Amino acid sequence: MLKKLFTPKTIIFLAAVCLFPLVTYGSDRIVDLLYARNLVLPIPSGDYILRVVVQACLYMLLALGLNIVPGFTGLLDLGYVGFYLVGGYTAGLLMARLGWSYWIALPLAAIHGALWGLLRGAPTLRLTGDYFAIVTFGFSELLFRIVKNEEWLIGGPNGFVNDIPPPNLFGYELYAYWQQYYHILILLALTVIVVHRLQNSRVGRAWAAIREDERAAESMGINLREYKSLAFAVSAAIGAVGGAFFAQFQVNISAGAFEFWESIFILCMVVLGGMGTIKGSVVGAGILGILGELLREFGGWRYLIFGLILILLMRFRPAGLLSARARD
Repeated sequence: MLKKLFTPKTIIFLAAVCLFPLVTYGSDRIVDLLYARNLVLPIPSGDYILRVVVQACLYMLLALGLNIVPGFTGLLDLGYVGFYLVGGYTAGLLMARLGWSYWIALPLAAIHGALWGLLRGAPTLRLTGDYFAIVTFGFSELLFRIVKNEEWLIGGPNGFVNDIPPPNLFGYELYAYWQQYYHILILLALTVIVVHRLQNSRVGRAWAAIREDERAAESMGINLREYKSLAFAVSAAIGAVGGAFFAQFQVNISAGAFEFWESIFILCMVVLGGMGTIKGSVVGAGILGILGELLREFGGWRYLIFGLILILLMRFRPAGLLSARARD
């Protein structure tokens, strides 16, 4: 088992991932040496590169969570940003207003997100297709409007929460970009393990049966209410974990970071990589997450570029870059 897991390629990949911050800061040193000799190269700083990679890893985590509902169970979710919001404001308010530790706020945000997932899922268990998608959209918009407009609840206009303290581990504050890199890397690895275990378990096979044909799955003895509720809860909990990390990473959060288009952006990552696959979610999030940052200077035009990418994908790879069906 270990021989299959730790192949030479895997070891090289893990080493590259772990040593990546050293490479980025090493590039800073090279730029400084060249600048001292009047040579200027357009190489971004190590902190900027790490920030972009951290943001991409966060999107990978969110894409993995969203993929559980449309990818594993076949239900189109247009309101995933709602759980992202719940996690962000749960952790942000607990840390900034009450002074709680991040390591306490993080699991509480996950539990809170799972509860909201069950709450949203309870009245929608019999809904499918467009009806389910519309309800999820309405759910996220409801949370967004509450956070944006109800100042008595958040304590600031437009859902603004500031001065969120960084995590503290054994007396050290984890605020540097390289520390945040390893932080999100651990959360992402744990998420991949959890999702992989679920996908390859009896639960994952039940989700796959529901995705293919709900009536046939129910006739075979699969409890639709139980397995759908579990999918909603796990997906929401992962989204809330991402929101909690985002809150402490940004230090200041507002409602504008959790608009509906963020749900569409994450859904595009899942579609690009291929629904129903773990690798597809990671690859799709990595491509669009990094591309989105590189194209930020183009403003709203970058969404046109994303649209063109998806149109080409639907033409040449309609099931995504790494399709579960093509693999099967």
